[in-house]
Formats: sequence, structure tokens, C-alpha cells
Amino acid sequence: MATTTSSSVVPVTPTEQSPWTTAADLQGHLGGIPVERIMLIPTPGQATERELLAISRDRNRTLELIDGILVEKTVGFWESRIAAMLLHMIHSYLDQHKLGIATGEGGTIRLLPRQVRAPDVAFFATSSLEGKDLSEPVPSLVPDLAVEVLSKSNTHAEMDRKLNEYFSAGTKLVWYIDPTAKTTRVYHDAGSFSLVTCNEDLLGEDVLPGFRLKLGELFERVEAGLPGSAE
Repeated sequence: MATTTSSSVVPVTPTEQSPWTTAADLQGHLGGIPVERIMLIPTPGQATERELLAISRDRNRTLELIDGILVEKTVGFWESRIAAMLLHMIHSYLDQHKLGIATGEGGTIRLLPRQVRAPDVAFFATSSLEGKDLSEPVPSLVPDLAVEVLSKSNTHAEMDRKLNEYFSAGTKLVWYIDPTAKTTRVYHDAGSFSLVTCNEDLLGEDVLPGFRLKLGELFERVEAGLPGSAE
């Protein structure tokens, strides 16, 4: 499992003045993501959590709130299936180890002030849930493990910023699953990662003690039953 230094990280907090005078300014602030993912209504910089919830419900979209900007999180069929299979495996582990709870791509959380995120898969240890109001539509929670399944519209700058947010908030472990390369980047901080390939094990480490998953098995189970797959 090779360790690699990550690219430079985009700061979590923007400057005091954030005049997005052009669409290019706004796009750059969000890490160069495709403009079709950036919502212009409500006005960028002024969107609220209430609007995020209403628009997500009305338009059946997964949205995140970044510095008062609503940003669509694109999750395709394939990415959703990978996340669902991994969530199933983590739930099976948690059935035997009562360590906390796991959520899927609809588990929207207030990670930091003005930063609302929706990890594709997240695990919250019981200790991380103590004293939290889980009845809130967007609870203030920090996942001990956050998993993102990369899609074609994700940019390096976007994902580096998200990494910085996770670890600034207190997340202990982050997995970035690349469906195309069939690899996973494992992060313990925002500055470097270890690369896990299909022949290697994805480990829960101190976050999910004893959890071990051969990465190739995850993709095999995702592909099982699809047209053209082996019986």
C-alpha cells in the first residue's frame, strides 16, 4: 500500500471579502467544478439550510451548502451502487460490533459553520453522537469515517477542500473510492494518502476495529448480477 503526498489544499474559510463578480470567480472559489452544479437561485453566498432542504426535496437532488452557495452533488447509478454495497458491508459489521451508526448519501450533516456536506457513506461512533440532537434535519455531526465515491464531475481542488473540511472538523479517517481505477485513497490527514488496490485490504483501523474488506471483493459484489457479469 503506497503512501503519496496529496496536492495542495484549498482553504476552508474564504477571505473576509468574497465578491464573486463573475461566474469564473464563483467557479474558482468552489474548486473549478462544472458550472451546471452551481445553483444561482438562491443568490450565491446567501443560501440557507432551509433552502437546501426545500430544494433537495422539491427537485429530488442531493445538495451541499458551501459558504452560502448551493452545490449539486452528482451521484450516478454506478457511484450510488458502490456506496450502497459498502454501506451494506459496514452495517453487517455493525450488527456484530455495536460501535455506532452508519449513514448513506442522504445523510446531510452540518460539518462546520456554513459547510453542509453529504458523505456518500459515513460512520459515527457512539461517542461522537453523545449530546447531539439527531432529530434535526441537518444535525451538527462529524463522521469518524467519511467515504466519497468519486464521479467524473469532481475536481481535485473540490475534493482537496472537502478533505480539509473533514479533518478540520475532527474526522479520523477518509476513503476516496475511484470507480474507474478501482482503487481507494486512504487519508489520515489532508496532506497525504495511502493507495489501496483491488488486491489489497481496506481496513477500518482504529475507527472500525477488525473491519477488513478486500477492495476487489467490493467491486465484484457491485458487478454481480449485472448483464455480462460472471455467474
